[in-house]
Amino acid sequence: MKALNIAVLGATGAVGREMLRILEEYDIPVKKLLPLASARSAGSTLPFKGQEVVIEEATAESFKGMDVVLGAVESAQSRQFAPAIKAAGAVYIDNSSAFRLFPDCPLVVPEVNGEDVFAHNGIIANPNCSTIITMVAVAGIQKLSPIQTMVACTYQAVSGAGQAGLVELEEQLSALAAGEKPQPRVFPTQIAMNVIPFIGSQTDNGYTDEEMKLQNEGRKILHNPEMKVTCTCVRVPVMRSHSISVTLRTERPVSVEEANEAVRSFPGCRLIEDYEGRNYPTPLDTSGQDLVWVGRIRKDLTDPNGLTLWCCGDQIRKGAASNAVQILQKLAEKL
Repeated sequence: MKALNIAVLGATGAVGREMLRILEEYDIPVKKLLPLASARSAGSTLPFKGQEVVIEEATAESFKGMDVVLGAVESAQSRQFAPAIKAAGAVYIDNSSAFRLFPDCPLVVPEVNGEDVFAHNGIIANPNCSTIITMVAVAGIQKLSPIQTMVACTYQAVSGAGQAGLVELEEQLSALAAGEKPQPRVFPTQIAMNVIPFIGSQTDNGYTDEEMKLQNEGRKILHNPEMKVTCTCVRVPVMRSHSISVTLRTERPVSVEEANEAVRSFPGCRLIEDYEGRNYPTPLDTSGQDLVWVGRIRKDLTDPNGLTLWCCGDQIRKGAASNAVQILQKLAEKL
């Protein structure tokens, strides 16, 4: 892999900072690293490979000379800067939802559909965090028999709402310990000692846009345009790592033994059969690393073609930053 000029757009956010750490951890050869953020952050520094790298303000002129831009900004900013990134000749690996469903934009989980990166037109999209974790968990089974339907419930950590979500949970737990009433600001109601079965914005069909991502993005990643998914997204008082309960129906019956072997051998997965005396992972187990842990694979009692499983993964790493860097690694094979 040759040394690349890499910019990180949104470098001061939780995902942007994680991208920098993972570029260093993966020992990506970097000729020049350019952290970009708002004017407010310009001039401050971020650590990278033992040095302090100066943050610059992101402008349309920032991307000249860059080979790859890793995006860790909201959709509106992503749409704002994408034309300038493409005009500069860089490839944009975008973590936002801005371009995920565009027909000419690959939506990639490298273990699942890595070859799709080479069909890009200047932009490669990083999927939704829960979608990435779920797709890694089920892709091995999809290889055995096409998935026709999925019923999923996601249990999403507060850090999925950014640093402010972490702060809010910590503040609310402290308030409860002090006998005070927690004040919700980031979430619509108290999250400490509670769960909130609504993430995102409601759409016309009663589902939220977050819930629809698992179907819309999953179809594209698995190359399975007929797959139907019903999903409920739940915010839970967990700091880091998302969990997903999935019941899927395949075209032909798949035994538990077949499914176990498919998950066990699939890259990026760790099958949990006996971990500290249990056959399931938890968010704490999976935080701070890049594997998707899968457990409790069992037959669905309502459908002979059905299987139910539980999976967990670090949504800041594999669900966002690590997946983007892994896309970069795949892309670099032909750069």
